[in-house]
Amino acid sequence: MKKVLLTCTVASLFTLCMLGCTKAEENTALGAGIGALAGQAIGGDTGATLIGAGAGALIGNSMSDDD
Repeated sequence: MKKVLLTCTVASLFTLCMLGCTKAEENTALGAGIGALAGQAIGGDTGATLIGAGAGALIGNSMSDDD
């Protein structure tokens, strides 16, 4: 039950933080999150997580139409 409450709290805070952001900022944050999860799943250590987050942020930002 505590994990469910923690997950809901984190998801709510993330959603509130994204209010008012541009599409480029939203894509960057989403890309960083997905990249971090992928890096952790593939590498299993902190370095892989950080590299995945950085790569995901770059890819997410490049996918936006805001120039």
